[in-house]
Formats: sequence, structure tokens, C-alpha cells
Amino acid sequence: MQSNSIKEFRSFKKADFFSKSTPEFYLLPFRFIQLSEYKELIVNDLGDFLLVPSGTVEKVVNKKIDPSSELYMDLIAGHFISETPIPSLIDVMATKYRTRKSFLDGFTSLHIFVVSLRCNHSCHYCQVSRVTGSKLEYDISFENLELAIQHMFCSPSPHLTMEFQGGEPLLAFEKVEFAILRAKELNKQHGKNLNFVICTNSTVISDDILDFLKIHEVLISTSLDGPESLHNANRPKTGAQSFNLVIEGINRFRKVLGKDRVSCLMTTTVKSLDYPKEIIDTYLEYGFSNVFLRPISPYGFALKNYRKNEYETDRFLDFYKSGLEYIIELNKKGVFFTEDFTVILLQKIFTVFPVGYVDLQSPAGLINSVIVYNYDGYVYASDESRMLAESNDFTFRLGHVRDTYRSIFYGEKAKKIADHSVIEGLAGCSDCAFQTYCGADPVYHHAVFGDMEGVRPLSEFCKRNMGVFLYLFNLLDTRYDEVFPIFSSWIKHSLRRQA
Repeated sequence: MQSNSIKEFRSFKKADFFSKSTPEFYLLPFRFIQLSEYKELIVNDLGDFLLVPSGTVEKVVNKKIDPSSELYMDLIAGHFISETPIPSLIDVMATKYRTRKSFLDGFTSLHIFVVSLRCNHSCHYCQVSRVTGSKLEYDISFENLELAIQHMFCSPSPHLTMEFQGGEPLLAFEKVEFAILRAKELNKQHGKNLNFVICTNSTVISDDILDFLKIHEVLISTSLDGPESLHNANRPKTGAQSFNLVIEGINRFRKVLGKDRVSCLMTTTVKSLDYPKEIIDTYLEYGFSNVFLRPISPYGFALKNYRKNEYETDRFLDFYKSGLEYIIELNKKGVFFTEDFTVILLQKIFTVFPVGYVDLQSPAGLINSVIVYNYDGYVYASDESRMLAESNDFTFRLGHVRDTYRSIFYGEKAKKIADHSVIEGLAGCSDCAFQTYCGADPVYHHAVFGDMEGVRPLSEFCKRNMGVFLYLFNLLDTRYDEVFPIFSSWIKHSLRRQA
């Protein structure tokens, strides 16, 4: 005799029992994170994102999304799910992904020339082992400079930027002058879009230097750490107050070159952490409309003076958040002012256009975007990696300017670096919700952990970036109407400048 349960199992079911109980769709690659108690953030490989109610990811994976719902349509439009095995807009998706990675198209575009290690400052956070102004043996030779310029023109990139660094490059201005004139002479054959930048402390200026820089349309990048007391504490100079000199230098550069040809960078030391508003006010007072709230890097003299320079990432994040909140309030009052790191991240979040910030590129910007010719003729994969070399760590030394272009840029050392430069394949990064917007930075992780991949859960680089991402997405979730118009204006301004 059959049990009632078996009879029930064998009995005919009503027609609606055989209708589809779940929508028919296919999952596309995406990653996610719990943003708050009530919200999840999902991000795909194209950088598209959705802020959705908690529990949405589980419903998507288990295909429990109502196909008539607005959420379902958003998931389709955002390329998180597809109604066909191969999405109908696969070509559009490919174009978006290719555009995100288009910084790879031209290969190395930024070429940094360290013309001298000599400097007239003694900044305790200096990332290189600078030397006093009398030691001429720490200037690059004309022979090595010529070879470095020849290598630069081997790059397939149609856009080349020559950036002169030190030490203080204006102490070896004859080398800067030679390099610019020689590059312009060679460019008659190569037809590149050629730009020049000098990174200077703005305290070594003459009328002859200014005239030359104006003729050749050179851009100036200088250092301003904030109000006078803070700047002088961070950037001491024997026999003079650095702050007054740099302001005087900025004004001289602006008068001759134009206001838009001069930019500033600050470095966040332990002293800086208590003064985010004062730093921003100083930039405003001296006519700047942007600031880069830049953390200190673990290289060179910055490590030797760790008591002045080492701080917990949480303290930096508090400093950054306080600064950004103040900048948002300024914009609400009609004062256009931006924070550079935020703009970089917002452009990566809301557009498909690549940014030139090498720390957030994948594959990493080492060699692919930037190369460094050091004062001694050795070639390094990035500015940070030549800073490591000043501490006798030559992991990222690619060769010497006397070597062939192929052996430097495509040699075994370059290949090894490339193996650790793709964030999509790194443990701890491959499943991170912010992977699409972040970067590998193998130099930082080698400096801290002794290998190029490091331990991502323990990485201050990861902790800092994740803290900023979480903060920005929470702003977009909870204060969208307030902050998005401001952020949108920043993105548009950035794209116009890049055009």
C-alpha cells in the first residue's frame, strides 16, 4: 500500500507548477563588498557599479530577482547579468574595457631625468639621499644624458614628457638646458608631442633660467606643505626660511610663465596631520585651486627619520576625510577647489578614461608608463624604485643607458616585474570589490614586505586605498544630492584639462 506522500508525489501538478520559478539569466563577472548595514556595493570589470540593498548579491547569485523589477533592469544595463550566454552588447563592453587599459597603447610616455642629487634643502622626509650643493660628481654626465634622450625617443608613445628631478635640478641647470635643446632638435625627426616639467623647490631661480623656461614652455612642479610654520618645519633650509623663498619663487614663475604653468605638491608628515584645513587655506591664499593630500612614502631619508614620518593609516584617513569635508563645504559656498587624489578616483569610478597616476594602474605603471634615468646613468622602473636604490636595494634597476633599449625595456628584469604587476591576478586583490579602480604597486610592497606582491591584508597601501574608497562610496550612498554635483564638476574640469 502506497503512502499518501508517494501518492502526492505521483499525482499530476497544476500548470503553474511547471512555469519558470526563476528568471533565466547568466551571471557576468563582478565583485562586491558590504558597504554598510543596509547597502552592498557591486562592481564589474568595466568599472560599472551599483549600490544595492543588503542581500541583493545572494539573490542575484541564486537567481531570485524579479525580471520585471527596476533592479533587474539595472543589473542588465550595468553588465552584471545577461539574458544570453554572450551579452548582446559584448562589443560595447570590450570597447569600454579596452579604453580603460588604453594607457598601455603608447607604452612609456613619462621619462624622468635625475640630473643631480645636489640639493639646498634638508627635508627630513626626502625620499632620496640628497647631497650638498658642492658635490658635482652627483650630476649626470652629458654623455649619459645624451644616451638617455636617445632611449626616450625609442619609445613608441606619440606623447613624451621629460620630467627633470633631483635633488634640486636647477642646481644643474646646464644639464636641463642641454636636455631640452637636444630633445627638441631630435624631435624634428621623430615628430612627438613633447612636454617638459621641472620639479623644483623654487629657491634657485635666475632671470636667465626664467627666460629659457618661458621660451620652451616648461611646466613647474614645486613643493608647498602648508602654512609657514609647518612648511619650514618639514622643509628646513640652512640660513633661510624656506616658506618665504618658495612663495617668492612661485610668484616669479607665475609672472613669467603664467599662473596655469605652476603646480604644487605637499607631503603629509606627522606634523601635517593636525592641520588639514590650514594646509588647504594656504593653497587657497596663494591662488591654487587644488591640493593633493599625499601620504608619505617609505623610501630614502623618510625611513631614516621614521619618528617624524611614521603614522598609522587610520590617522592619515582621518586627516584626508577632514580635508575633503572642508573642501566639499568650500565648493558648496561657491569656491571651486579640488583634492587631486579624489579626482583621480572619481574619474576611474565614473568614466572609462585612464588616468596617468601610475600607482593605480594595472598592469602597473612601472616601465609601461614611466621610466627613470638616474644621475649615474642607471635606469630604473619608476621614481620610487630609484629611491630604493639610494638605500642599496637594486631590485628595480633595469640596466644602464649604455645598454640597448630592448635589454632595458624588455629584458628579464622587466619581465619579472611584469609578472607581479597585474592586480587582476594577485592574491587578495583578485576578489576585491575595488580592484577595477586600484593598482598593484609592486615597488611599495617590495619595500615593505620584501617581495613585489606583499601580504595584501596587511598592506597599508591597501588599507589606505580601501578606506578612501569606502568613504567615497558611502558619501555617494548617503549624501548623493549634496556631493555628486560637486564631484561631477571636478571630473569635467579634469577631463577638459586632459583634452
